[in-house]
Amino acid sequence: MKKFKFQLETLLKVTKRKKDDAEMKFAEASRYLEECRAQLQVLMRELQEVQEEFAAMTGEGKKITIGKIMIYNQFFNWKRQQIEQQQQVILKATQDKQQKLKTLMQIMTYLKSIEQLKEKRLNEYNAQILFEEQKTLDEIGLQLHIRNK
Repeated sequence: MKKFKFQLETLLKVTKRKKDDAEMKFAEASRYLEECRAQLQVLMRELQEVQEEFAAMTGEGKKITIGKIMIYNQFFNWKRQQIEQQQQVILKATQDKQQKLKTLMQIMTYLKSIEQLKEKRLNEYNAQILFEEQKTLDEIGLQLHIRNK
């Protein structure tokens, strides 16, 4: 029983350590995803600001050269490409976060089953101790009863 208890305790400690590691990886993935989303917001804000600047330059009655239009067009295309790339990064980061959450949930389920097994074994052990104790008390009572006759 002691060997089994030791193995169960060791398994429980190792699984708790794995759970802690999985929680840390999940937190890192969550943090990275939020950073990626913040970067996307920065890119979109930059695009919007330059679009507003361009709109002000090309407003009614204002003249602009073809060269400036081409420069702005290249900038808009480049910024849109950056936004698309960032959206892909966010998609991958979301998938990674979901995978880490799935791993964490599996480890937590496994940990819970080990804890339940430990509780069951402890209850069985306590019941066995009570049974042995009751058996000893019954024998003592029987011997006292026989002596008193």
